[in-house]
Amino acid sequence: MPLKLAILASGTGTNAQAIIDKSRAGLLDVEICLIASNRPKAMVLERAKQANIPHICVDHTLFASREEFDLAMLDAIQKSNAQAIALAGYMRILSATFLHGFQGPVLNLHPALLPSFPGTHGGADALAYGVKISGVTVHFVDEKMDHGPVIIQAAVPVKDADQEDDLMNRIHKLEHRIYPQALQWLAHDRLKIKERRVLLSPGSAKTITPSGEFFIYPPLEEGF
Repeated sequence: MPLKLAILASGTGTNAQAIIDKSRAGLLDVEICLIASNRPKAMVLERAKQANIPHICVDHTLFASREEFDLAMLDAIQKSNAQAIALAGYMRILSATFLHGFQGPVLNLHPALLPSFPGTHGGADALAYGVKISGVTVHFVDEKMDHGPVIIQAAVPVKDADQEDDLMNRIHKLEHRIYPQALQWLAHDRLKIKERRVLLSPGSAKTITPSGEFFIYPPLEEGF
């Protein structure tokens, strides 16, 4: 049975689209049962509509507190029967109320190599610091921002002439590969957390050797 997945996003939804595309291609064993946003005009809602996926906006500006908003969003997710949540550019910090109320795993994607450069401007902060390597991290979500156990990371070079858009475009291409891969591992129950380490159990799919100026670990499997 495919994993029932809810996607939360606040913006354009390119990572949500990557998940939709892999699922529709039969490469990702998830059923997207809900796409939800906190912003009424978020492009991700149009993507959901075009894909005929149930979608909802829970406008955070209509609630008096973060907890009240989170309870409303949690209620929508629970009604969808989602077993897991993927945060895909969701610009809200999940409260303890939300995380304690949802019984399944919650994954997030962060555009930097955690634990370096957490927060809402990870890519820009890495560039401003002058690092030579940056990248993207998929991790489990806990009660601290950008803190939970790491599932997969991809690294890219930071070039001398890079502006923020240059670096972020390089990172986005890898986001669209490693996030569906992490969800596929989750759907097949291959991820186990031991202390802070996420252990990946062996699978039957062939791994691929990437080419280009990037590094991904654990390695991607065919189709990703």
